[in-house]
Amino acid sequence: MNKNILNSPIEYLQGVGPQRAEILKNELNIYTFKDLAYYFPFRFIDKSKYYKTNEISENLNYVQLVGTLSNFKEVKQKRGSRLIAEITDEEGKIELVWFKNTKWIKKGYKPSKKYVVFGKPSLFGNKINIIHPEMELVSEHKASIQTGMKPVYHSSEKLNSKGLNSNGISKLQKKLIPEIIDHIPENLSEKIINEHKLISKKEAIKSIHFPNDSISLQKAQFRLKFEELFFIQLSLLKNKLINKEKSKGFIFNKVSKNFNFFFNQLDFELTNAQKRVTKEIRKDLNSGKQMNRLLQGDVGSGKTVVALMSILIAIDNGYQACLMAPTEILAVQHFKTITKFLYNSKLNIKLLTGSTPKSKKNEVLDSLKNGTIDILIGTHALIEPNVGFYNLGIVIIDEQHRFGVEQRAKLWKKNSSPPHILVMTATPIPRTLAMTLYGDLDISIIDELPPNRKPIKTSHIYDNKRLQLIAFMKEQIKNKNQIYVVYPLIEESATLDYNFLMDGYASLERDFPKPNYQISVVHGKMKAEDKEFELQRFIKKETQIMIATTVIEVGIDVPNANVMIIESAERFGLSQLHQLRGRVGRGAQQAYCVLMSSFKLTDEAKIRLTTMARTNDGFEIADVDLKLRGPGDLMGTKQSGILNLKIADLAKDTQILKLARFVASQILKKDKTLSQEKNKPIYLHYKDLEKDNFSYGRIS
Repeated sequence: MNKNILNSPIEYLQGVGPQRAEILKNELNIYTFKDLAYYFPFRFIDKSKYYKTNEISENLNYVQLVGTLSNFKEVKQKRGSRLIAEITDEEGKIELVWFKNTKWIKKGYKPSKKYVVFGKPSLFGNKINIIHPEMELVSEHKASIQTGMKPVYHSSEKLNSKGLNSNGISKLQKKLIPEIIDHIPENLSEKIINEHKLISKKEAIKSIHFPNDSISLQKAQFRLKFEELFFIQLSLLKNKLINKEKSKGFIFNKVSKNFNFFFNQLDFELTNAQKRVTKEIRKDLNSGKQMNRLLQGDVGSGKTVVALMSILIAIDNGYQACLMAPTEILAVQHFKTITKFLYNSKLNIKLLTGSTPKSKKNEVLDSLKNGTIDILIGTHALIEPNVGFYNLGIVIIDEQHRFGVEQRAKLWKKNSSPPHILVMTATPIPRTLAMTLYGDLDISIIDELPPNRKPIKTSHIYDNKRLQLIAFMKEQIKNKNQIYVVYPLIEESATLDYNFLMDGYASLERDFPKPNYQISVVHGKMKAEDKEFELQRFIKKETQIMIATTVIEVGIDVPNANVMIIESAERFGLSQLHQLRGRVGRGAQQAYCVLMSSFKLTDEAKIRLTTMARTNDGFEIADVDLKLRGPGDLMGTKQSGILNLKIADLAKDTQILKLARFVASQILKKDKTLSQEKNKPIYLHYKDLEKDNFSYGRIS
C-alpha cells in the first residue's frame, strides 16, 4: 500500500466522492485522509444499554431501543409539514418525528423492518416521541463496530444535507481507520512513552474514534492531548532558545543617578512582587541577551512604576526609551504619570500621538534623532516610518494584545541592534493560556496590590432594589465621593446604546436634581472635545456622577471616584466587568462596585456575576472566564488560527500542559537540536509541523 496514504485526497475515500469532498473541505478543512483521522469526536454517548418502550420517559437524556417501524404519515402544518412514524416492540410503541428531509426519510427507511433507534425522548400532547432519531437496520447495527461508546462529531446544516451528520462522519471513520492504521507513524520517543505510560499513536487514533470502553477512551485522550501540547511547548521553547542565542542584547550594567534619584524620592514602599519582578528585569538587562519579557499585573498593581525603573536603567546606560500605548487617552495618562514621577529630574520626556500638531511633531522627531529626547511616549504614531531614534535601548508596550505582531516588530526594527522588550498587560491571563500564547517569552507576574489598597466591595443586586441603591449613592455623594454609572454597548444598534444610556440619564436626573447634584455624560456619539470637557468636569469634581458607556474602561484615573455601578451587568463579559471595577478603589477610602441586573439570567451570566461578587483576584476571574468562553474568545485569537487545538482544552488540561512543557524543556536541555537517535521521531514530526506553518502567536 502507498506509504503516503495519509496524504491521499479525501475524495478517494470510499463513500466520499467529489461533492462530499468539496463540502468537507469548505466546512471542516478536511482535505486528506490524515485530516479526517484527526477530526476527533467532541463527546461520547454510552450506547451499551437498550430500553423497552415502556421504560422511556421525557426525563431521560438519550435512549436506544429496538423495534419495528410502521405507519408513516405526513401532517400538514402552518409552515411545511412533519413526518410521523411509530416504532413498536413487545412492550408498546412510541412516535418518531421528523421536520426536515422528510422525502429522504420516507424513501430511506422501510416499514415492517426492525431498526435500532437512538435519540432524545420528549413529550408532546401526552405522548412520548423522539425527534429526528438516528436509525440503523438491526442487521447493519450488528455488523458495524460496536463498542458501547458512540462518538459524536461536530457537524453543520450543509454537512447534514449531504448525509454527513455525526453518524455519517462516523461511518467515514469506520472506512478510513482500518485503511490507514498501519501507516500512522509514532512521533514520540520510546523513553517518553515508557516513562509516562502512554499508549502508542496507532492505538490512540483507533481508540479515540472507536473506544472499547471508557478506560481505553481515557488513555487515547490523554495520549493525544499530551502530544498536541508537547509539540506546541517544544516549538515555543525552541524559539526561545534560538532567540536567546541569536539576539545579542545591550548590556545595561549601570544603575546610577536617574534610577537612584527616582527610587529614593518614592513616597511609598514597593510591594514584594514589584521588587521580585524588578530583579528579574535587571538580570535580563545585564545578561547580554535581548530581553523579551511579558509583565502581567492587575489594574492598580504598580506595573507603571516597574516599567519606569526599567526605562531609567536604560537611560543610566546612555540609551533612549519609548513606551507605546494602544489609545491616545492611555498614552496621555502614561505621559502625565511619568512626568509627575520625574518632575524633579532633568530628563526630556515627550508625547507623540496622531493628534500632535505637525510643527510640534517635527520638533519631536528632530530631537529624537539627535538624542536629546530621553523618553518618548505615544500611540501607533511611534511606528510611522519617519520616526527614528538616536539609540533606542528599551521598548515598553502597554496592553500588548491590542497591537499586531507586525506593528510591534516595526518598533524594535528602529535600531541597528534590537532593543530590550517589555510588554505589559492589565488583563490577567490564566497561567495555562500564558504558557501557550507567550511560551517563548519570559513571564513576570505582579500578584499583589499595594498595602494601602482596600479590597473593592462588590455586590450583585436586582432591579427591584433600585430605591436602596439611590439612597446609597446619595450617602456616598454626601461624603464627598464620586460615582460612575456604566451602561453596556448593545452590539446590534448604536441607537439602542444611546437610547438606553439617555433613558438612564433622564431617570438619574429625577433622582439627583440640579442644582444640588451635577451629572456628566460620555457616550460614543459625542465629539472628542465634548467628551474631554465632560471628563475634565468629573476629574475636577464639578460633577458627582459620570454616566458612560464602556469608554471609561481604559485610561481614566480619578482617585476620588469610589463607586462603580454597572447597569445590565449580565450583558458584560467577566474581563470587562473586572476592568471596569478597576477604575475605582484608587484612593484611600473604601470602594464599591454594584452589579445591577434583571431577574432573567442565563446560567453563564449567574456564574459571571457571582464570581465578581466573590473575588477581586484577576487571575481567578481569568480562569473562570477561560472555562466559560474558551481561549480563542478570551484573547481574540479565534479567527487567527492560534490555539486551534484539535483535542486539548486549556481550561481543563492544566496538568497535562504543565507535564508537556516540563518534558519538552528536559529534552531540549540535553538535545537542543533534536539530533540524538532516540529523539528522531520527535524531530521528524517537528519538521513536518514547521512545514505546515506551525506557529503559536509569538510576540517577536
